Amino acid sequence: MSAKWLRRDQGFTLLELLVALTIISLLVGVAVPQVLRYLDRAKYETAKIEIANIGGAIDLFKLDVNRFPTSEEGLKVLSVGAGSTVGWNGPYLKKSSALLDPWGRPYRYTSPGKHGAYDLYTLGADDAEGGDGVNRDATNW
Repeated sequence: MSAKWLRRDQGFTLLELLVALTIISLLVGVAVPQVLRYLDRAKYETAKIEIANIGGAIDLFKLDVNRFPTSEEGLKVLSVGAGSTVGWNGPYLKKSSALLDPWGRPYRYTSPGKHGAYDLYTLGADDAEGGDGVNRDATNW
């Protein structure tokens, strides 16, 4: 083999590197928006599942205490209890972090609710009522 042939096999040319970077950039440009869309949908679906889990904890609280948590007590009574709550047999939620929605805000709870015995919801990514996609509200009704 000649010395010229050996030198050529030692690395990539600048043109080859630029072509490879261009291809990678195009792939990233197509893939990233798709991944972000799935991530946003996953946060909404996570909120719906967490609302169902918290709703189950609220129902267990009602079975033990004979009432739903008040709006003043809020959802924290499910994990830490209240000193004067007769019949409390919790914690009904293992982690108090379960009371935060996927966007890091506390779930909203009112009892009695407008839509049932209690309303449990989050307002989505935009923290405003209504909305579509990632901004839509996740509720228990």
